[in-house]
Amino acid sequence: MLEKLKFIETRYEELSHVIADPEVIARQEEWQGLVKEHASLEEIVTRYRELKSTQQEKEDTQGMLEETRDIEFKQMIELELEELGSREGELLQEIRLLLLPKDPMDEKNVVMEIRGGAGGDEAALFGAVLYRMYSRYAERQGWKLDIMSSSFTELGGVKELIFILEGKGAFSRLKYESGVHRVQRVPTTESGGRIHTSTVTVAVLPEAEDVDIEINPNDLRIDVFRSSGHGGQSVNTTDSAVRITHLPTGMVVSCQDEKSQLKNKEKALKVLKSRLLDMAIQEKESEYAQNRKTQVGTGDRSERVRTYNYPQGRVTDHRIGLTIHQLEDFLDGNLDEMVKALAQAEQAKKLQLQFA
Repeated sequence: MLEKLKFIETRYEELSHVIADPEVIARQEEWQGLVKEHASLEEIVTRYRELKSTQQEKEDTQGMLEETRDIEFKQMIELELEELGSREGELLQEIRLLLLPKDPMDEKNVVMEIRGGAGGDEAALFGAVLYRMYSRYAERQGWKLDIMSSSFTELGGVKELIFILEGKGAFSRLKYESGVHRVQRVPTTESGGRIHTSTVTVAVLPEAEDVDIEINPNDLRIDVFRSSGHGGQSVNTTDSAVRITHLPTGMVVSCQDEKSQLKNKEKALKVLKSRLLDMAIQEKESEYAQNRKTQVGTGDRSERVRTYNYPQGRVTDHRIGLTIHQLEDFLDGNLDEMVKALAQAEQAKKLQLQFA
């Protein structure tokens, strides 16, 4: 690890000189790339230099401890050594985290898909609750939300809802939300007060850009049809809804939220590209080699990543064993504690693999 840090520091120093060279600055495209690389190394170099300084101070303090005979002074030095050792450990941990390979998808926007699973109307209604939760979280982050495709029940529940969240680090924060979300509560339609268990599936995909995925137009079948609302009634007198089938994979995406056929087609293509990118990522990374169906599960009640228990006012994430006893606050979009804990658990796994 130390050899890698020395190399990074040397590269950082080289870049510091290069990006100040007027000849390089004149080549704007090249210069911008070098500035970006320089910025990406700055934090780790700062931590490495602080580590070296702390280790040197620790060594000097240890020398003082060995030389002094004054008991009171010795105790002060031992206390200082303890603090320096603690800081050294913190810096080493921070550096290990900074050395972990970055997920190239982390800075991308997010395509989220919510679908009612087991539980009929109650599952669909909880799907609407989850949509509000993510909407509120997006508001708190200052992200933009754009609905791509939607299908609701008569009671306002979510049959299927696909939307994009645009904002810095959106995928890095929400990628752990994929899976089956289970709710335990008494439905408003339940006269006997019995607790029902229902599920909602959530898929989180990085938004694909044109440079990520190229689609051969010959691989697409595009059908247009008339948009319909609740109960199948027509909400548009023109054939503006669009259904795109990707023939090689059999993926089908429909969009009917916009009045313009062109806009519906653009949105459907965005969703399709994101699904294809997700599939490519899953195939490429063998340790996460699961297809999209595996990612979100079947929606069966026994499959879950998280449980929302209304009677006890708690939410539990089963992957990391974290329970938060502020369900109402959580459903209002205060997800930071959970998001941070999931990210830290993932980092711990990666650290174990890399530095074992």
